[in-house]
Amino acid sequence: MIRLNYHLPGTPPATLLPRVDASTGPPTITLIQYDAGSIFEGDFDSFDEMMARFDPAKVNWVNIDGLNDLDLLRRAAGQFHIHPLALEDVLNTTQRPKVEPYDDNIFIVSEMAYFEESRALAFEQVSIFLGEGFLLTFQEEKGRDAFESVRKRLRAGRGFARQRQADYLAYALLDAIVDQFFPILEVLGDGIEEIEEELLDRPSKATLRRLYEAKRLLVQIRRASWPHREIVNALMRDESGRVTAETTVFLRDCYDHITQIIDIVESYRDISAGLMDVYLSSLGFRTNEIMRVLTVVSTFFIPLTFVAGVYGMNFNTGSPYNMPELHWQYGYLFFWGICASVAGVTFFVVKRNKWL
Repeated sequence: MIRLNYHLPGTPPATLLPRVDASTGPPTITLIQYDAGSIFEGDFDSFDEMMARFDPAKVNWVNIDGLNDLDLLRRAAGQFHIHPLALEDVLNTTQRPKVEPYDDNIFIVSEMAYFEESRALAFEQVSIFLGEGFLLTFQEEKGRDAFESVRKRLRAGRGFARQRQADYLAYALLDAIVDQFFPILEVLGDGIEEIEEELLDRPSKATLRRLYEAKRLLVQIRRASWPHREIVNALMRDESGRVTAETTVFLRDCYDHITQIIDIVESYRDISAGLMDVYLSSLGFRTNEIMRVLTVVSTFFIPLTFVAGVYGMNFNTGSPYNMPELHWQYGYLFFWGICASVAGVTFFVVKRNKWL
């Protein structure tokens, strides 16, 4: 179901509440610092230790995994001039993906999807602050993001990452989040095809349950992916100057990817809705087949039951109006002859009309 996380009614704005469901371990602070000719990557135990390495002349990607240390979050907010309302949204991990420009930075909320070890689909909020010479990211947990491909490109110096500024890095992270939906939709699409085959061949309650699970996942994926189009649109129209014209060209490509994802999701939703009709039609068809067989069987036995009922009345009182076959020595064989004839005629009629 959709996660709900909110303050109690009447709570003052910008109130920071600790994450009770966050990991109990301390947050991890990672710094990737680079320019066209060099790169540094390291983990730090304290925020002050990381800031001692901070170099405004280079691009600094500061990533914090874990949201259970309010003091650390306040230190980061004070150092990078993060608005209190934006910091509150960082802790409120059920935010709708969005973009909010501030005087000193651009605040981006994105939602990342990935498969857990149990193959269950999970979603995680990623908060991004784009400022002058830095990119600050907050994640809920460590080691489950979609940014490893970006890190590899930075380490190897491939592509444009090391030659661009922090705005290009923000694009690269958003593009990685968006592209993560493609393999997820591929797996989900294969599952929908299997459900369709099962519904046509052997519909069951278990298949119907899988169909409802697939529809629920599509709703969650749509809720997570749809607002990213607004995010990219807002970044392309940015007037603060933090997003350069060179990066805007790449953002258009990211916009195309989002459009493809939305189209795929909508197509899968239509297919899933149609599969419910397929399920009901399959059940109706199977019911009709059963009823047809039972009707044919009844058609055979109705006249036989009538004949047996007539000869089972045993009106043997010596009256001249009684059935003459009762004392006939071949009466029993005559009875079965009538039954066989009626059954044969019935079978001929049913077969000729292709009711079987």
